[in-house]
Amino acid sequence: MRITRTRSARLAAGIVTAGLLVGLAACSSADDGGEDGPAVSAGPDGTDDGTTLTLWTRAPLEKQAKLLVAAYNDTHENQVELTVVPNDDYVAKVGAAAGSDGLPDLFAADIVYVPNWVEQGLFQDLTAQIDGLEFKDEINQGHLSAGTVDGKEHVLPFVLDLSMLFWNKDLFAEAGLDPEKAPANLTEYAEAAKAVQALNKPDTYGTATGLNCGGCLVFTWFPSVWADGEQVMSEDGTESLLNSDTAKTVYSTWKDLWDSGAVLPSSEDEAGPTWTAGFTEGKVGLMFYPATLLSSTTGFDVGVAGIPGPEGGASTFVGGDGIGVSKDSENAAQAWNFLSWMMSEDAQVGVLAKNNDVVSRGDLADNEYSSKDPRLITINEVAGQGDTPVALNFQQAFNAPSSPWLTLVRDAVLGDGANIDADNDEITAVLGQ
Repeated sequence: MRITRTRSARLAAGIVTAGLLVGLAACSSADDGGEDGPAVSAGPDGTDDGTTLTLWTRAPLEKQAKLLVAAYNDTHENQVELTVVPNDDYVAKVGAAAGSDGLPDLFAADIVYVPNWVEQGLFQDLTAQIDGLEFKDEINQGHLSAGTVDGKEHVLPFVLDLSMLFWNKDLFAEAGLDPEKAPANLTEYAEAAKAVQALNKPDTYGTATGLNCGGCLVFTWFPSVWADGEQVMSEDGTESLLNSDTAKTVYSTWKDLWDSGAVLPSSEDEAGPTWTAGFTEGKVGLMFYPATLLSSTTGFDVGVAGIPGPEGGASTFVGGDGIGVSKDSENAAQAWNFLSWMMSEDAQVGVLAKNNDVVSRGDLADNEYSSKDPRLITINEVAGQGDTPVALNFQQAFNAPSSPWLTLVRDAVLGDGANIDADNDEITAVLGQ
């Protein structure tokens, strides 16, 4: 496996937070094969004939990408050359390459951005191949839906990243809380955070988040709305529903936590790169946290549960990246060979599950590795209760540094909350553009 980097990798915890609109003008000229791109022509397992394939991924998924590529290269005649791109540079790089017909054979994309790139015609049509998979119905439906336009399928899940409730059992025990019991609703979540804060341990706080990171906030706060059976957007992704009573309770809970001093102070300006660091270092009692970082929480005992809503329940943002064959690839049959293998039990269990990552197939969720760690079983179970929001203008409405969603949250949590309805209208305006 050959790894190249365009700059030194930066941690972004799987969330797109900046620079995502750069290069889209170049992307719009990428119309080889029309809106849906050309269809892949390959057998059920594609072609394995010693072709060298190129694959791009963004830095937050470097670990999983390297593991998958290495395992594929060790067992196939085809060889994949992996390029890892810093998160903030990824869309600009893809946009420039799309405009000059220079995309790699395969490339991954943050799942919330997949619909836009599918509309731009950057991915080839994989409908026949995906429909031919005998386990298609077991593949994560959120990722498949994000890459489906007019009934044509373009991407498969590359790596799933779920937002989960993580808590530090050691700090819970010190605070007199039951270390084996997750908060059942947002009220209990806030009570637990305040109990840890009351320990008055140096540099230790009840909870943390990224109050200047739109991507972090959709990843971790949307599930609290879903857990109560509510939606954050209309089904067609053109109307924001983030001024509902449930959503307002989410904001008021976090405002109370902030005003009480139970939130890590740096959360106010946290734009994404270090939003999980406090918990990883054992300095935060509980937080909504990426499941892919489970293996990074060492040195203390960690509990894992779904993210609760104001009334209870559990949900998760099924994020991560989708992957497909680019419009520019001349090795579509060989690229499909990699994709079909990637969805196999050998890859899903033998590579991803083995390394404490979430599998993308429901029929493989209970496997030899997850059975050794109850937390992995919990993560896999909650994946089925989660959602992946789809909207063409998701980036502009939610993830961009100046998004109206970020304005809404900061007004509601750091301000007086008087502008929630107006801010929600602004989100709708962007979604409907």
